[in-house]
This record gives sequence, structure tokens and C-alpha cells, in this order.
Amino acid sequence: MSSSFEGDTDSISSNSSSAISLDDDQTNSRIDPHWSKYRNIFECHGYHLETVRDVKDYYRDYDVESYRMSPAYRRACALQDDNALCKDPGLPSNLFRATCHDSSAKLIVKAVHLLSRERSIARYMSSSVLRRDPMNHCIPILGLLDVPSDGLCFIIMEEWSPHLLSRLPTCLVEFLSAIQQCIEHIVFMHKYNIVHLDISVHNFVTDYYGHYACIDYELSRRLDIDDSHDVSPRGTEIPPELGHGQSSNLFAIDIWALAMLILRACDMTGFQVPGLIQLTRPMLNESPDKRPSALAVLREFHLIYSSYMS
Repeated sequence: MSSSFEGDTDSISSNSSSAISLDDDQTNSRIDPHWSKYRNIFECHGYHLETVRDVKDYYRDYDVESYRMSPAYRRACALQDDNALCKDPGLPSNLFRATCHDSSAKLIVKAVHLLSRERSIARYMSSSVLRRDPMNHCIPILGLLDVPSDGLCFIIMEEWSPHLLSRLPTCLVEFLSAIQQCIEHIVFMHKYNIVHLDISVHNFVTDYYGHYACIDYELSRRLDIDDSHDVSPRGTEIPPELGHGQSSNLFAIDIWALAMLILRACDMTGFQVPGLIQLTRPMLNESPDKRPSALAVLREFHLIYSSYMS
């Protein structure tokens, strides 16, 4: 078993387009592990998977009845063994809540296949070289616990908010900072030939202290090492060419989805910034080859930001 990040900084080569077709191979599908089987592994590495007692103690700190009626609390109360693991019914089967023994930090653990693209990308973006890039806004990953005998890997992440706008920004500066960090991360990914392919308000989160991070790399690809560049239209924001079964530039798929994220964020917050609306128009061009690059989007955003701050 291993839990390292290093040794995965392969050289980068350019590859920006491919045909679109169904690709749902076994190593990249969601899995449903028997979490109790791996409990001791987590404990040996300093992580504690959430138990019935943990859930009960958490909700007993609240006097509000609505908290006590939550599905998680009711599920915990229905179990007799306080030491048993308690899965949060609000999370998918491949996610589990945990705590770090040393820091008491709240964590989310994600189970993936050992040979999955998501593990490869998580390891790559968490390497020391890429972590130094200021535009890398990947969710902080504490470690990767590999279980080769079962073909599994557990990605251990900090627990942040459920989605980008779990708490609405209080001012325009805070809102623009959130959008900037989202754009920056796409610039970072594309710089290293990584495409996300499921950019949405649900796949960016916040720590509530002005930092925003990207999650969920299930559909993502490293175009420099991935032999198959075919993707199916499974993301949240589907550009028209995918909907029509046509080929596309994979980077352009991210640009379309990023534009939709910006527009939805404007609607959800009430910050209808004319400059941002204008920014998204070329990003939503029905011809993928006519959409701007992520770097061009960021440069235009900087001009918009400066005009509002002057």
C-alpha cells in the first residue's frame, strides 16, 4: 500500500481535439466499496471514518429540531452499535466522511479504481511541482491510499462546502474573486494538457474564507498520456456539438461549461455584471474552434475586473 504524490510529472505534449463517442470503461466507473473492510487501513494512516457515535455527537450539539430530523441523524439513531461506521445518506456510495486524527480536520474520502484517470490526475495535480503553481485551485488532497490487492485507491480530501455558492458572496469583489479562481484553475489544467469535462457550479467548492477549489475529476483526461480521447456527453453542461453527436475540441468543451458556470453564478447571486455577460458570448459560440482559449478568457476577465475596481 502507498500514499505518495511524487513521481508522476511526465512530460507534456500537445493534443487538443478528438472525435466524440461513448467511453465508459470499467476502470473509470463509480464504485461502491465495502467501507468497513478498509477501516483499519484508514486508522493505521491516521484517519477515522465517521461512526454512529460521531454523527450522534455532532447533532446533539444543536438544539434546533430540524437538525435532529435530518436523514443522517435518523439513520444514526436507527443503528444500535455506536462504534459502527455510519454512511451519510446524502453522499454517493463512493464518498465517506472522515476525520484526521492529528488535526481533527474534517475530510471527504473518495473511492476510485486504482487504474482510474481520476487517481492519475489527482496524483499529478497534487505533486510538489504542480502544487506550486498559484493557479492550481484543485481541492487540497492529503493523500492517496492505494489498496492494490483490491484494485482500489482512496483519495483523501479536505471537506469544503457542498458547491461553489453554498454561501452567497456579500459583495462584488468577493464574487469576482470566486469567478477568477474558477477561470484560473481551467487555465492551469489546460496549460498541463488536462481537460475537466464536467465544469459546473457543483464542482467548485469554497472553504468559506475566500478560497475556491475544483473537485470531481471522474470525466477528466490527461491528453498527454491518455490513449483514448473519446468522451461521451455525461457532463453537467453539455455543449451543442456533443448534444448533436459531433466531434469537438476537448478544451472547447471546458470553455462552454465555464461560460455556463459564470452565467449561472450571476443568476444565483444577483450580480448581473454586464462585462461578465459579454465575456461569455464568444465562449458559447456554437463552433467549438471559434471559442477563446482559457488564457484569453482570463486576460479579458482581468480587464473587466480592473474596470470595476477603478
